Amino acid sequence: MFEIVVKKTLGPKITLYEVKAPFIAKSALPGQFLIVRIDEEGERIPLTICDYDKEKGTITLVVQAVGAESTRMESLQEGDCFADVVGPLGRPSELTELSPEELKQKKLLFVAGGLGTAPVYAQLKWLHEQGCPADCIQGARTKDLLIMIDEMEEVTDTLYLATDDGSVGIHGNVTVALQQLHDEGKHYDLVIVIGPMIMMKFVCELTKKLGIPSIASMNTIMVDGTGMCGACRLLVDGEVKFACVDGPEFNGHLIDFDQAMQRAKLYKDQETRILLRDQEKETHHGGCGLCSE
Repeated sequence: MFEIVVKKTLGPKITLYEVKAPFIAKSALPGQFLIVRIDEEGERIPLTICDYDKEKGTITLVVQAVGAESTRMESLQEGDCFADVVGPLGRPSELTELSPEELKQKKLLFVAGGLGTAPVYAQLKWLHEQGCPADCIQGARTKDLLIMIDEMEEVTDTLYLATDDGSVGIHGNVTVALQQLHDEGKHYDLVIVIGPMIMMKFVCELTKKLGIPSIASMNTIMVDGTGMCGACRLLVDGEVKFACVDGPEFNGHLIDFDQAMQRAKLYKDQETRILLRDQEKETHHGGCGLCSE
């Protein structure tokens, strides 16, 4: 059993959990993910690692309640336990393969959209600990949806906030912010983008136009997390890859985002039906046309 030692609300339906998992914390690296199961009846939920503390033996997860299982997770409190936490899984960020000297020679820019802030934080913190500065654009629809701003500022060289409605920072989405930085003469050797798939698609289209190598994390399409279900299958430079075992990070200029988004929609529709069933309970009959049960 994996005890929840800290539970903190970060935003609307967004919750941070710090969980006792000493063996995972000891070997975790930025870019990797976990499989979490609430209880013996629960489904397997893949979640990227936001933070880990080797001395305390804890790992930190940030979860948005959008589906049936993540909504059910909200009922857990400090002192409660997850039945299973498996990991670390997936390949670490390729940045972890470089020496501090090599990293210091690169000008890095991270682009974090929405909940993608959590796994971006893990990478920025690791770089900060290596003495390697990096910039970050953090975006959301409005300022109330921006999370972990104080924590992000502590581990970035410069943090640029961007909101679609202009409520804080740059008025516009993250691609507007990226174009603005480019127009101001900011130069970057590599862009790492994590967030909603549609956001990553347009960021990578822009960086390709600007000639900036880019990495995108495809953690959002994972289901089983072990390569057995095939749900996270995607095309990278025309080759079939699996986000959970070959990634989750890939060359953003080579990903077929349209195919990946079409596949993800199939599972989103199924999750919506399950959530509706759980919410309606005994009144659920499946005859409304929103589900097939």
